[in-house]
Amino acid sequence: MELQSAARRFNNSGFGRFINSGPGRAFRLVAGAAFLIAGFADLPLPIRLGLITWSVLPLTAGAFDVCWISAALGGPVRGRAIRAQQ
Repeated sequence: MELQSAARRFNNSGFGRFINSGPGRAFRLVAGAAFLIAGFADLPLPIRLGLITWSVLPLTAGAFDVCWISAALGGPVRGRAIRAQQ
């Protein structure tokens, strides 16, 4: 039960509200693209692979309107469901 209340607290926080809004979704897409682009910079291979791999999280979150943080806390995954609860 505590996990659900943690998810609800996150989703109702200022950051949770922003990240699940339209501008927050755009921010996640831009951040994911930035990680992906940085992954092609002249860096050591493990760092490049890490950046490219990490970019998947914000890119998928923005593209598919999901919130991985809410899901990890036991809350709804879909942004639409989160916004309906707010």
